Amino acid sequence: MDKKKILILGASGFVGNAIYKELCSYFDTYGTYCSNTSFASNKQFYKYDLQEDDIFRVLEKVHPDVIISALRGNFGAQVQAHQHLMEYLMNSKAKLYFISSANVFDAYSKFPSYEFDKTLSVSVYGRLKIKIENMMMRLPKQKTAILRVPMVFGNTSPRVREIKMNLENHEAIEVFPNLIINVTNDDRLTQQIHYLINRNKTGIFHLGSRDLIHHEEFVRDIIKRMGNYHPLIKRVYTTNEDRYLAALPKDNPLPKNLMVSCQEIIDHHIPVD
Repeated sequence: MDKKKILILGASGFVGNAIYKELCSYFDTYGTYCSNTSFASNKQFYKYDLQEDDIFRVLEKVHPDVIISALRGNFGAQVQAHQHLMEYLMNSKAKLYFISSANVFDAYSKFPSYEFDKTLSVSVYGRLKIKIENMMMRLPKQKTAILRVPMVFGNTSPRVREIKMNLENHEAIEVFPNLIINVTNDDRLTQQIHYLINRNKTGIFHLGSRDLIHHEEFVRDIIKRMGNYHPLIKRVYTTNEDRYLAALPKDNPLPKNLMVSCQEIIDHHIPVD
């Protein structure tokens, strides 16, 4: 049986590259890169500049069965690229898995959000994700999966690298004491995506930890795990009450072995000095 062909848009970024590494041994996997020329010699990667190039050029070369969009960059160009993707999906057998964000709910601060809650965002980033999600919802259900992801941590994640750098340079680490979040890491997220592709799943999935934690507590636990540091903490208050930025799974839960808790992410995926 032929291996599924998978194209990851934005495969040179942190999340996109983690997905590529997870899938490339199992599927015929391709990726796009923009400015990171270290991918130029990899025959599975195509150069694609969101603002300069037409996505159809890459799609016509690869003819993917599954497209995973982990694109970053200019918001207007992202919208246009996804409009072209919708056209392509309507005329091909491909499915689209879109990496969305818990930020599609960032206007609702009083409670966590579940898969079929109405989206509403006060941030430009959240609104971008909603716009693309809404485009996808106009397509037949079996063509798309919306994967809403909370903050992503992990050994090489930009968030953990920044914490480490600030610790080493004795610079302040910003925390949001009354922000309640759920989290994930690159390992678990990519295993979940692998499972969804294997099972041909479509719909809306919340790919975060099943439990919640205060942002400040989580960051302090990470720092403690990293070593005997005396961090400078800058506490940023955006409101006086607790507010939530959490996308929890309820209607479309994954198997138990693929679920993760905040503590597991701290215990297993943070480098210990």
